[in-house]
Amino acid sequence: MTTTSALLASAPGAALELAQIERRDLRPDDVSVRVTHSGVCFTDLHRLASPDSRMFPLVPGHEFVGVVSAVGAAVTKFRVGDAVAIGNIVDSCGECKWCLRGQESWCEEIPTQTYSGEDRHDGTRTFGGFSGEYVARDRFVYHRPTTLDPAGVAPLLCAGITVWDPLRAEEAGPGTRVGVAGIGGLGHLAVRLAAALGAEVTAFTTSQSKAADAKRLGATHVVVSSDAHAMAAAAETLDVLIDTIGFEHDLTPYVRALDVHGVLYPVGYLGPLSIDSMSLLVGRKRLSSSGGGGVDRVAELLEFCGRHEITADVEVVPAADAMTALSRLTANDVRYRFVLDTSALA
Repeated sequence: MTTTSALLASAPGAALELAQIERRDLRPDDVSVRVTHSGVCFTDLHRLASPDSRMFPLVPGHEFVGVVSAVGAAVTKFRVGDAVAIGNIVDSCGECKWCLRGQESWCEEIPTQTYSGEDRHDGTRTFGGFSGEYVARDRFVYHRPTTLDPAGVAPLLCAGITVWDPLRAEEAGPGTRVGVAGIGGLGHLAVRLAAALGAEVTAFTTSQSKAADAKRLGATHVVVSSDAHAMAAAAETLDVLIDTIGFEHDLTPYVRALDVHGVLYPVGYLGPLSIDSMSLLVGRKRLSSSGGGGVDRVAELLEFCGRHEITADVEVVPAADAMTALSRLTANDVRYRFVLDTSALA
């Protein structure tokens, strides 16, 4: 075992404090990564606030980048010094029907989460990327484009893949009309990625102040969703709509924006959502879902972003200010993603 510094919450509702944690000795197929930047996700907020004491002690962080510091004896894909990234899954069985179809995040044996997960080999708890060092199976470590700002790459491993997977599943590209509801951590990347794919993008936002920003990101049209006339004018204009809104809401207005055979992907809120089923009936509209992507899809995303120079819009803060970042995130006081600089952790 080796030790590294990390930001750890000891119990539900506890503040993150600097602590020493253990990382396992390298297995033959392991990669050790010196973490330099770790994105701050709403999932981190939810986990830290969880009343389930079994999840603690907890070190958040499941979208991070760094540099390879050591490799296991059987690793051939990476060398010390390689620029890499790690997302929210760090292992799976590799043998079930979903793993064999390239959907490791749906593994029947439950994929190993980057933190608050259980190691498949020894049953130990996983601790996340708000730390100086991380050890993961090589298959779940990704080469990252060295031409891109590493801090801006980190959110691609969660926010990015969450919106990339439905865009690719629907083969979005030239001739596709894509809507994005909510211009935040997920939504700003959805706009940027859909536009880079060649789709015509419509952004839906409650804030008129974000209209110019949405167009900067690549949106052709912007609809203020609180304006009933604007929403009515947007009816039946879209083929795909990525709903990134992060709280409970009615899906019906966004279903109405879909044209015949259109599909709505709610990816921002993982809880009960309401809908008038009649809104699906006319036009044979569909609801689908996405919660990330498999190994090949993540690698594809990183390659695409490197080619098109796409990163997240981030505010980088020192790891010591993590609690301030979490507090501001709770208040939606960020455009569009906080990233912790973890270089001071060792």
